[in-house]
Amino acid sequence: MDRAWIDGKEVSLKAAITDAARLLAASRFPLIAGLGTDIAGARAAIALAARVGAVIDHMHADAMLRSLDVMRSAYLMTTTLAEVRLRADCLLLVGSGIGQFDGLRALFGADAGTRTITRNITWLCPDRDAREIAKGMPINIVGRDPADLPIVLAMLRARIAGRRIGKGPVAPKAIDSIVDQLKATRFGVALWSVEHLDALATEMLQGIVVDLNATTRFTSLPIELPDNAAGVLQACGWMTGYPMRTRFARREPHHDPWMFDTARLVQSGEVDCALWISSYGSAEPEWTNAVPTIALIGAQAQPRLPARVAIQVGRPGSDHDAVEFVSSVGALATLPASKPSDTPSVARVVTDIAKLLSGGGA
Repeated sequence: MDRAWIDGKEVSLKAAITDAARLLAASRFPLIAGLGTDIAGARAAIALAARVGAVIDHMHADAMLRSLDVMRSAYLMTTTLAEVRLRADCLLLVGSGIGQFDGLRALFGADAGTRTITRNITWLCPDRDAREIAKGMPINIVGRDPADLPIVLAMLRARIAGRRIGKGPVAPKAIDSIVDQLKATRFGVALWSVEHLDALATEMLQGIVVDLNATTRFTSLPIELPDNAAGVLQACGWMTGYPMRTRFARREPHHDPWMFDTARLVQSGEVDCALWISSYGSAEPEWTNAVPTIALIGAQAQPRLPARVAIQVGRPGSDHDAVEFVSSVGALATLPASKPSDTPSVARVVTDIAKLLSGGGA
């Protein structure tokens, strides 16, 4: 069933799409943000941005761009969840945010299909939630404060390289014990959260991975961000040559992580219309009263403030078939609809808005 609102009053889907097209047509500096959608929705949104000269930005762009910067300036050595479950005999869990990973408990088991793996697990500087998860599990917790993680990683890398270390938040003997375990592994994997690990800590961790590969096999598994952030990043790359935080006001896309940050643009008052896309259940932004906003939101979203135009859209992989980045295989994959419905997809709504713009109906 189609549900749409203008200024908080329920209207037909056609009326909402028409008003949304009118707002975008009148805008001199539009913003398409959130971008919590599947690949079809991302492609439609990027195409619309190119048509109206908008900025595109994802709600998790800060963390995505941090990780991307490390890959561009240094390196990232990664694997897939399926490979970890099948082959890893050593897990190094790094910092906070890992406890939110749905597949974590499956990694604690030792069953790898037809054979049994003895899996050593060490967790560096976990948060409180992670400690609850680790209770009763054969996990060696090292470091009591998540803030100490950069120092612990530095100590660990120094000892792997055979350099001396002084006193720190973790006893040198404990560090040496971890180093011996890591060097003895046959296939080790470091798990880390893209959202919670900053750029310097990520680079340090990847340095550890590279150093260990001098004597054994070691890689890492990033815990990806929600709202199909990795999938949208890929779509931005193949369609524009750049990641999110890119504007289309010129003949060529212009990427600038600072200039085209959603929060900065809204706070400075530069944008005069925003299209917010969040089909996975995230709430609307708090700035809908500051900028005329068109919000495409999922059924589970809880709007903080009424948007100028709001349209309920289907959840990818639930209400309709979708292509998303699937962390278990580390690639884009098709997800059939688990509970098919008539709720329109982001791609359909955005395409209908674009048709009105191109046809002069706005």
